[in-house]
Amino acid sequence: MDIDHLSSIRSDPAAFAPGGTGHLILEVVAYAADEAESTGGGRCTVTLHADGSVSVADDGRGTDTRFDDHGRPVKKPVMASKDLRFFDHPDAQLLPDGYPRRGMSVVAALSEWLVHTNRRAGGAWLQRYEHGVPATDLIPIADDGTTGTVVHFLPAEPLLTAVGSTSHELARFVTPWPYLSVEVDDRRII
Repeated sequence: MDIDHLSSIRSDPAAFAPGGTGHLILEVVAYAADEAESTGGGRCTVTLHADGSVSVADDGRGTDTRFDDHGRPVKKPVMASKDLRFFDHPDAQLLPDGYPRRGMSVVAALSEWLVHTNRRAGGAWLQRYEHGVPATDLIPIADDGTTGTVVHFLPAEPLLTAVGSTSHELARFVTPWPYLSVEVDDRRII
C-alpha cells in the first residue's frame, strides 16, 4: 500500500478523474477488457445503483491470488498502489474519454468506499477499501463455481457527476474494446 500515492490522487481529483464518475468506470472496464483480450473474449456488466454507487462485474479469471508462508491469501496490491504500466507513463493507453489510463488505485482513492469481490478457480474472497486504504483483510466467501471480479464503488462527493443521461449513452461510451461485450444496467431513479 502506498499512502502518499493515494493522497496525491485525492488532492487533485479533476486531474486524475477528468469527467468524474465516467472516467472511474472506464478505468475499471479497461481491466475487464484486458482480461477479455487475454482469454479471447469476455463480458462485463456496469450497474448504476440508485445510491450513486457503480459496480463493474466481469466473467474473467479473477484477480491473481497467491498464498503466503502461513497459507493466507495475498493478492496484487492493484487497488492501493501505482500500476506501473500506466500511472505517470508517457505512453499510457488512452481511455475512450481521451484521457490516460492510470489504474485501479485512482478508482479506489477517489471513492468513499470500494468493495473488490474476486472469484477465481481455487477460492473466492472480498476486500473493502475506504478512500483507497484497505479497511478489511481478504474475507473468504463461498465458492459458487464461477470466476470473475466485481468492483463496486461509491465515487467521492466531488466526482458524483452524471455518467450519461441514458443507459444507451453510457453503453456507447464504455464499449470500444473488441474482445469485451459490455452491458449497462441502470438502476438509478431518474
